Amino acid sequence: MTVPADTGMGPARPLVEIFPSERALPPELDRFYHPPAGFARFAPGTVLRTRRVELALFGRVPQKVSAWQLLYRTSNLHGGAETAATTVLLPWGADPHQPRPLVSFQCAIDGVSSKCLPSYALRRGARALGSIPQVELPVIAYALAQGWAVSVPDHGGMAGHFGVPREPGYRSLDAIRASLTFAPLGLTDSTPVALWGYSGGGLATAWTAELAAEYAPELDIVGAVAGSPVGDLGSAFARLNGTFFAAFSTMAVAGLRRAYTDLDRILRTHLESEFLEILADAESRTTLHLLFRLMGKNIDNYSHRTFAELLAEPDLQQILDDIRPGVQAPAMPLLVIQGVNDELIAVADVDQHVARYAIRGAHVRYLRDRLSLHMPLLFIGAPATMNWLADRFDQRPLPAAGTETVWSVAFTKREALGHLRFAGLLARMLTSRPIRQFRRSA
Repeated sequence: MTVPADTGMGPARPLVEIFPSERALPPELDRFYHPPAGFARFAPGTVLRTRRVELALFGRVPQKVSAWQLLYRTSNLHGGAETAATTVLLPWGADPHQPRPLVSFQCAIDGVSSKCLPSYALRRGARALGSIPQVELPVIAYALAQGWAVSVPDHGGMAGHFGVPREPGYRSLDAIRASLTFAPLGLTDSTPVALWGYSGGGLATAWTAELAAEYAPELDIVGAVAGSPVGDLGSAFARLNGTFFAAFSTMAVAGLRRAYTDLDRILRTHLESEFLEILADAESRTTLHLLFRLMGKNIDNYSHRTFAELLAEPDLQQILDDIRPGVQAPAMPLLVIQGVNDELIAVADVDQHVARYAIRGAHVRYLRDRLSLHMPLLFIGAPATMNWLADRFDQRPLPAAGTETVWSVAFTKREALGHLRFAGLLARMLTSRPIRQFRRSA
């Protein structure tokens, strides 16, 4: 594996531009996202621009949290310099002089459209109904309510590279670097960091965990939680094609062809123009909108060959091998949560993903939940995730590595209290009350 080199040849820090907090505009129309001249000479993770922002539930219900956005230098799949944005958060009224850990939350961007980027979708006034980050805002707030700082990176990048390997790791790790140097957060180089993400965000978290030791060895990453982390995109393509969830396959193909010229060539050679138009249309729509629009779409109906035959193409096999995580073991301990009866992500694919890590010596605690379906497990598993991350920050003994199948990750006394607190937090969010740190239990 080739890791992009630190090519920061210029001064250690640029003159950071502070932008006004303007109304939410789609990123392609927002000058905040346009790379400044000469940005490539700075080291990965260098902050280039900052601004205060206001967040809102579904773009409408204002949220009382302290929020900023950072534009920073990062790297693409081939090691080239690019920029990305992250949204960084503190609980309302938090004292930046008080030490606190940082959680990097990788959203399930699951789309090519810039409307799906969390830096846009989470803002007040954003017109991004149907984007997954808007649904995930409550669990982001749940991490804030622990008293932690949170970074929410645009790990898919401005180019809409949904499904592309390694890039989510580079962008997330550089967002962490940027967050640690952003003075209003009050963090330092020695701040403990944890990673968390679910579904497409779980896949991004897996890439971040795999790359951390080599790409950003200076970061103190104490643990990672990957919920339903896909496991094998190629397997998901074949299984979801023509089903209720066909949109996820279509969106991943739309993202991958932007990064792999061989894939774009194969698609243009073997697929009818009607399906290419479907891919182009998918680039401007949010995830849940496409879920219903593309329901039941089968690539076989738009191809000169079956989808299975296309997947067997040698050039496509190389791409499928490249986008499959698990080649490198994460250096930090990892918790993986997956539904046994998940209707979207096959448990067998995640089983194999965990097995690849275990063979390579990673410390993985793998919880398989019998009762939950895909989306509910994000919320049902949030208290267990919070407790596991809190234990890593508090340097408590690690639970044994291995796989355990349980009826539900919600059925323990410790998690029950977490669910009550989560319900209270949702009430606060719906009424725009401040999201402050929970009071510690005696």
